[in-house]
Amino acid sequence: MIHHSGRIEVICGSMFCGKTEELLRRIRRAVIAKQQVEVFKHSLDDRYDGVQKVTSHSGQHSEAQHVTQASEILTLIAPETTVVAIDEVQFFDSQILNVVQELANRGVRVIVAGLDMDFRGEPFGAMPQLLCAAEEVTKLHAICVVCGEEAALTQRLVNGQPAGYDDPIILVGALESYEARCRKHHVVMQSTVNPK
Repeated sequence: MIHHSGRIEVICGSMFCGKTEELLRRIRRAVIAKQQVEVFKHSLDDRYDGVQKVTSHSGQHSEAQHVTQASEILTLIAPETTVVAIDEVQFFDSQILNVVQELANRGVRVIVAGLDMDFRGEPFGAMPQLLCAAEEVTKLHAICVVCGEEAALTQRLVNGQPAGYDDPIILVGALESYEARCRKHHVVMQSTVNPK
């Protein structure tokens, strides 16, 4: 099936909210509809089965091409591709917005999934721009591990304690490093460096 107009769909939320599962569900539906699908992920994400698959925390997966720079995606797209899926989109450089826009302008349905906020609770990478450019945004929620309420934030842990504000933004991990938390139970330790 050929799309008559392209579109951008963004699936976002905290860790453990089901972003990749939703991305995989949309990929499966596109394949059933006999659409030509290509799947990409950032090479930083080497959890689970390494970099050749997009894999959810529950073990669902799809074959994927791994790339480091957003511009690589454009060089790898086959002419007959009608759906492009990109997981962990927050890891890509700022050119990801231009890449996604160009694909949608070509008539491609582009589905991206990623964290909308980093462990500090601040916008992550190019996600704010992608959210604004999208025709469709799906924000998913996890369950707070402390109280059981809906969780929209990602808690990073270092030796079982909340990470500090000055810790590196990117640290690829899963249950050993992260938890889903609600606003009330999300904690970021303040910097120990004195501001000038």
